[in-house]
Amino acid sequence: MLVRNFTFLILILSLITITSCESIRSDKDNLGLVATGKVGEVLVVCEQGIWDSEIKTHLDSGLTQFIMPYFPDVATFELSHRTIERFTGGYKRHRNTLMINIDPNYEGEKGIIEKRLDVWANQQIVIEMKGKDFNQILELCKKGIGSVHDEFDKKEWSRIAERFGRQRDGTVQSSIEKNFGISVEFPNGTKLLDAKKNFYNIELPVQSRPIDFVGSGSSDAGLMSTRIMIYQYDYIDSTQFDFKNLLMARDTMLKYNVPYFDIEGMYMGTQYAPMVYPEGTVSTSADGKVKGFEMRGMYLFTGRSKHAPGGGFWAFHFVNPKTKKLICVSSAMWAPPTTSWTQPLREIQAILKSVSFVE
Repeated sequence: MLVRNFTFLILILSLITITSCESIRSDKDNLGLVATGKVGEVLVVCEQGIWDSEIKTHLDSGLTQFIMPYFPDVATFELSHRTIERFTGGYKRHRNTLMINIDPNYEGEKGIIEKRLDVWANQQIVIEMKGKDFNQILELCKKGIGSVHDEFDKKEWSRIAERFGRQRDGTVQSSIEKNFGISVEFPNGTKLLDAKKNFYNIELPVQSRPIDFVGSGSSDAGLMSTRIMIYQYDYIDSTQFDFKNLLMARDTMLKYNVPYFDIEGMYMGTQYAPMVYPEGTVSTSADGKVKGFEMRGMYLFTGRSKHAPGGGFWAFHFVNPKTKKLICVSSAMWAPPTTSWTQPLREIQAILKSVSFVE
């Protein structure tokens, strides 16, 4: 849902509650093993008849939601399938596993959804959807698949945030804490490129992901670049959180702080084409203490007669109650169009969720 004004917030309570069984372990001897599987992949374990049925349609629509408004499209998850008989060995360690079971002995009036953590490997989440017959499972998917998606989504970015927290060297984080009064988790190798009183430009370690050339049967390494920019300005009143005002402030800060190499008059800006027009939602940090406004969209370098290449951004705006500053932690991610954006976007999401106030 597109939220245009920070002052208007509608809280929607989920209709489906997922029972948490986090203390349950299926194989305690395997807890030293690390979860496998790609970031952004859900392994669905069910009988072939279920996979080939109408239920698959609801799994596709509920779990492969798009992170808007990026181009090319970026799905939160892609699905893979194994039958129960083939769910053995290393497949049991998959990071995101959805098990769909029809149990004739189940006596509930409605199907149930249960979540278990670290079942066959560390950092694993296993969600089971269970009912007494096909119709009960189908109804459960129709009403509950959105909540299942949200559980997988939260676990995906929280894994990365925990890893960044273990890796922190404290150099960049310490400077941010002193200047902005906030704490943010970054991976090892993060560099502080530019540090002004009201604007920091930070570079994450350059990553390499394989680019698949369709039809050629070959691949090549594709470099992905991610910058994190933190900026602040005086907070006066809630109208500054109006969507239009946030965009204006963003463009102003970028114009004066993010030039395009040494080309005079070219700077980072926001793409406003209808297909990728920025979208925003009210959001909170992982600890729930930092409440603010998320914005996602595309950027480009502008200011001259022709534009330079751009990429995607994801930003989190909030007010520091101690400094009375409106702070924005914003990313700028670039990757070749043939390379999946899922991994870098998940890392950005983890960084934004890690924001906390310095006590």
